[in-house]
Amino acid sequence: MRTLLALLAQVEGDVSVIGRGLVYGLGAIGPGIGIGFLVGKTVEAMARQPEAAGTVRTVMFLGIAFVEALALFGFVLAFVI
Repeated sequence: MRTLLALLAQVEGDVSVIGRGLVYGLGAIGPGIGIGFLVGKTVEAMARQPEAAGTVRTVMFLGIAFVEALALFGFVLAFVI
């Protein structure tokens, strides 16, 4: 019986590590897509209006900061679980 309990304890630890990895991995998908979309549209805007590149670039960096906050929430949530 003790070996069964020891085996269950090992499996439970492994499952929590896998769960943390999944939480952070799935939590990083959204920000990854968001940053890709944001940068792509910024490059498109700079190509259409090069004179507004400075303003567009500044807004892009602000957007990247907000989207990266979502990835940090996923990272923290992985440790909370």
